[in-house]
Amino acid sequence: MRRLKRYWPACWVRNVCPVRKALGLPFDPIDRAARIWEHRFGPSSAMAAVTSIMRAQQILLAELDAILRPYGLTFARYEALVLLSFSRAGALPLRVMGERLMVHPTSVTNTIDRLEAQGMVVRRPNPDDGRGRLAEITERGRDAVRVATRDLMTAEFAMGEYSESERADLFALLRGLRLTAGDFLED
Repeated sequence: MRRLKRYWPACWVRNVCPVRKALGLPFDPIDRAARIWEHRFGPSSAMAAVTSIMRAQQILLAELDAILRPYGLTFARYEALVLLSFSRAGALPLRVMGERLMVHPTSVTNTIDRLEAQGMVVRRPNPDDGRGRLAEITERGRDAVRVATRDLMTAEFAMGEYSESERADLFALLRGLRLTAGDFLED
């Protein structure tokens, strides 16, 4: 069995990791687009906010995937393993995984296929549903979650430039969007 190796970028010492393939533009393209938008179409705050969120998602996903790559994981696979590790039995029906990860069933199947090929998950018959299958985390999967989580926590999930308070504010702000979209019911 291949050993999981540690990944410690030198930038973590300073708590700032540069984005892979920094663009280095002499201007903020989203700000420039917002000014042009304002001139041609009207208010640009919604367009600029959405475009910034989409770019932030690209940046964060690239950083997180780079941290997880040494363990043979992507952020999507890591999320699936964490979800399984949170379950009481370490196993969940694929349908439930899709609901909780908020992804299409095909995405869950592909993710579990890859994790199974890596020996981090096994599929088992679902005793409660003769047709359904359970994904169950293996010891190798638990080891991967343990070391990958340690590295993500050290890197503050690529959000180290923001304070705890700023991250909490951002979560609250985006939670409203997710609530409005129907991701969950308000308590």
